[in-house]
Amino acid sequence: MTQLVHFTKMHGAGNDYIYVDTTRYDVPDPAAASIAWSRPHTGIGSDGLVLIGRPHNNTQADFTMRIFNADGSEAMMCGNASRCIGKYLYEKGICHQPVIRLQTLSGVKTLELHLTADDKVESVTVDMLEPRFEQPEQYTGGTVDLPASLRGHVRQAAFVSMGNPHYVIFVDRMEGIDVAQTGRLLERDQVFPERCNIEFAQLVGEDQIRTRVWERGSGITMACGTGACATGAAAAHLGLASRHTSVIMDGGTLDIRWSADDGHIYMTGPAAFAFEGDIALPEK
Repeated sequence: MTQLVHFTKMHGAGNDYIYVDTTRYDVPDPAAASIAWSRPHTGIGSDGLVLIGRPHNNTQADFTMRIFNADGSEAMMCGNASRCIGKYLYEKGICHQPVIRLQTLSGVKTLELHLTADDKVESVTVDMLEPRFEQPEQYTGGTVDLPASLRGHVRQAAFVSMGNPHYVIFVDRMEGIDVAQTGRLLERDQVFPERCNIEFAQLVGEDQIRTRVWERGSGITMACGTGACATGAAAAHLGLASRHTSVIMDGGTLDIRWSADDGHIYMTGPAAFAFEGDIALPEK
């Protein structure tokens, strides 16, 4: 007998995922489901699958998140998905407080919901914790083998871990960069043992950064929350911008603030419902 699962498709600045409440529906093979459901022509179409659950241990969290990329690989964290979970939980009446603690594979993140006069979630601020510029299991510290097409256009570059690995490349112009080809190549560079998310960033104004992203396991996406955080942190770390930046991605703009008080990065941005429905679990 075919088992149906109720899903909700949401996006944060165009970064779209399929959301399932696992307290109501079991997804026994989320990797296979993510691959099947993420396909644009035969599935729902998305950047991946997000499972919302309840913590089963003593962690100081209200809910849990597991996220799977379109290729079935499991990600550590997703900032855009975190914001969408905040909206999902509040507007579906599952959670009634404007501050939510969310357990992820890269730690417990605090979500602060910004509400409208009619009690809708307009935007969400996520405490993304501290950026790290050295993470040996994710980056060996070696030289990244940049393709010839980028040479002469790179101003500076930096590795940043937001729980998941990012390599941010600041270029003098965005035009002419083949994000798909170059991103696919650099994702698997030998200096990244766990593969890597690749950001191409251009300063377009004071503390304004135009960024395009190649996400490991998904490819080009409209936005990447951890990528925006990594971009803002890298820009400040390299002296290219202040600690408060606007990161302009294909799907929208995210506000990134790297606090000098606690060293945490705070990301603020929108979240939106697209549609919902029922879909069969993939056949084994």
